[in-house]
Amino acid sequence: MNLVDDWERQRAFLAVLREGSLSAAARLIGVAQPTVRRRIEELEESLGTPLFTRSPSGLLPTERAHALREHAEAMAMAADAFVRSASAGAREVAGTVRISASEVIAVEVLPPILAELCVRHPRLVIELSPTNRNEDVLRREADVAVRMVPPQQDALVARRVGAVTLGLHAHRDYLKARGTPESLDDVRSHAIIGVEGDTPVLRALQHRGLAVGRGDFSFRSDSDLAQLAAIRAGLGIGVCQIPLAARDPKLVRVLPQALSLDLETWVICHEDQRGVARIRAVFDALVAGLNKYIGASPLQRSAPEAWLEEELLLEMPAD
Repeated sequence: MNLVDDWERQRAFLAVLREGSLSAAARLIGVAQPTVRRRIEELEESLGTPLFTRSPSGLLPTERAHALREHAEAMAMAADAFVRSASAGAREVAGTVRISASEVIAVEVLPPILAELCVRHPRLVIELSPTNRNEDVLRREADVAVRMVPPQQDALVARRVGAVTLGLHAHRDYLKARGTPESLDDVRSHAIIGVEGDTPVLRALQHRGLAVGRGDFSFRSDSDLAQLAAIRAGLGIGVCQIPLAARDPKLVRVLPQALSLDLETWVICHEDQRGVARIRAVFDALVAGLNKYIGASPLQRSAPEAWLEEELLLEMPAD
């Protein structure tokens, strides 16, 4: 067996690693469970070592399996990127584009932008990854990414679209029942929506005078979407993007003069992709849509002109 070319067996191996069982792995990759079992057994035979051991909770990876995981993940990313690249010609605004963005941006902000884009280009297929993990554009985990930190790599085309401002918000019914705090110190006597662990946003809020930590939060989640849902449900005071909260008349900004936090927002792609029409169309649509979202004036120039500028902005500094 040629292990270098045997991607199907390695794909089954990676699916079992991710899912923890043969049946779940079979559903993930769209084959029958016996097929997954056979591919794993063939791979183990070729390597001369077991890759999984059975337990009451499912299949547990061996030490050798853990050592192979990173290589299998890299092959999976390369295979996915290959399929996307082959989905249409470089000059067509068609085919598949994978976008990575934070949970809130991906779920709450991007869908209307992408809907408008797909009306203009109905042959586009969008894969959207809502994650707070920075998917690596250099390794082609995503074709285009929206990030809240400036990219550092020279091989990336980057466009700073502005700053999304965060502020404290609460449902108006909560404030009606509990009252509105008059200072940051008053916030500590309220129900506060926060995180489970230490995060950059929490440290930034502390630096700006909101002296709170995990023990002060009556609702804790590291999911930004869960925190947003808690604010909307009236569970307390939490941090929310100001332009997002402005869409809901039931949400009220708390202490606007006392606390705000800007998140620099960037749209990036790999420089090798800048000549691909579908990537260019998605990139420009995200820049324009996010500019509109944060309240910046849309750039008055054609898409080709905008793209030419992006090619020159490999490490554009923040304003």
